[in-house]
Amino acid sequence: MEKMLVFGHKSPDTDTICSALVMADYQKKLGKDVKAVRLGEPNKETKYVLNYFGFEAPELIENIEEGQEVILVDHNEFPQSVDGIEKAKIRMVVDHHRIADFATAEPLYYRAEPVGCTNTILFKMYKEKGFEVEPKIAGLMLSAIISDTLLLKSPTKTAEDEEAVKALAEIAGVNYEEYGLEMLKAGTDLSDYSAEELISLDCKKFELNGKQAKVAQVNTADIPEMMKRKAEYEAAISKDIEENGLDLFVFAITDIINSNSQAVVLGNATNIFEKGFKVTLEDNTAFLPGVVSRKKQIIPVLQENA
Repeated sequence: MEKMLVFGHKSPDTDTICSALVMADYQKKLGKDVKAVRLGEPNKETKYVLNYFGFEAPELIENIEEGQEVILVDHNEFPQSVDGIEKAKIRMVVDHHRIADFATAEPLYYRAEPVGCTNTILFKMYKEKGFEVEPKIAGLMLSAIISDTLLLKSPTKTAEDEEAVKALAEIAGVNYEEYGLEMLKAGTDLSDYSAEELISLDCKKFELNGKQAKVAQVNTADIPEMMKRKAEYEAAISKDIEENGLDLFVFAITDIINSNSQAVVLGNATNIFEKGFKVTLEDNTAFLPGVVSRKKQIIPVLQENA
């Protein structure tokens, strides 16, 4: 019998890779035959985490066959998932995002909670079953929560995320503040990425009232240095818009130290962005003070003003 596959979204971030590995461990404790896989190349932050806690990156897949049994973590929207997902047998979803563009032919286990990270939910699931969380698995969960909440500084952070971080850090045997800062810094070294790679590292596609949009995000400790390559980003974004029929592309460059973002915005629907954030784009850019979360501070604004 073919293994059930566990995976997160395309353009994987730390939460999506760690969620797949953690969910696979959880399912194996239940006696299930499962395999964690990924839908893209891990970023530098994620590679730092995997190396630190001694894990190999899951196997890369690009599509799945009809009838393949799958578990989705850290996403539910089909445009963000693997090619062929419409014909898969989705057995479970564990997520912390909005529910959209989702339908199945059969009943399934679905768990979505308004917390800052999928791994906060997974940690609760381990505790509910009375499963032991090994230190290495705790390290993955901890890293994912730190990543998604920017070391508990993001507005997406909840009390549950904070409690989980403290408990998991103790199990993993690390100082979460020291480890978390080093982990986040590891992800800000973007000098050897092409512009095409940068706008694709952490990019999600959405439909905004019939319009096709992408919102990409990268973390940095130096926005001015990143903006020296603005012309390259614009060229890469324009190419993506043309090739994929997009109406809007928002590229958020987020300063993890000062909790601000600089946005590069292109497309024929930039008025949605300007209206939502009450700004006028100057040379395709706008500064967004205090904005660090795509999920809570960017996507909802775009949806409300589309």
